[in-house]
Amino acid sequence: MISTNFKTYLSLNLMIDEREISSIIEKCPVKKIKKGQYLLREKEICKHGFFVEKGLLRQFSVDKKGKEHIISFAPENWIVSDRESAYFNKPSVYFIQALEDSQVTMIDESFIQLLCKKIPEFTDFNTRLLHNHIRHLQKRINLLLSASAEDRYLQFVDTYPDILLRVPQTMVASYLGITPESLSRVRRELVKNKS
Repeated sequence: MISTNFKTYLSLNLMIDEREISSIIEKCPVKKIKKGQYLLREKEICKHGFFVEKGLLRQFSVDKKGKEHIISFAPENWIVSDRESAYFNKPSVYFIQALEDSQVTMIDESFIQLLCKKIPEFTDFNTRLLHNHIRHLQKRINLLLSASAEDRYLQFVDTYPDILLRVPQTMVASYLGITPESLSRVRRELVKNKS
């Protein structure tokens, strides 16, 4: 099965014909996973990045008290991975779980190397992706350290416009680093201020 969204994603971003990519991408396995299943568990080595063809994933950690901390969500056309585990071959501290029945394209390092070799434009694109990921993480860290709960929530809505209807509010609160009660209060205040 060829990953059609991934093929379109690459051809649009690399400005090349989809046919050029088809023969390369067919080497990437596509996996269907049910809601609740894991693609990665804590202490496993992450061997792939996961491009979400359809569905929704979340990446999270669990602290010593058993509390979950959501690092990111990955809806359609997003890529999620534990880069530290994959690149440095270290056991992961994260879980990657399907929040809906999902389909993902599995991207490993040999595929990245093949793309770099066959399509030189991919090297620059991959570097841009990495820098964008770093930029996103820096912004997220800054928000968690210094922004109000309301500002964090508004940034969440901007980053993930369609996710509010797809995940429980407890998960949104976990991502924001606030309690579900604080999230309810923030949402009430925003509604009140719009009136």
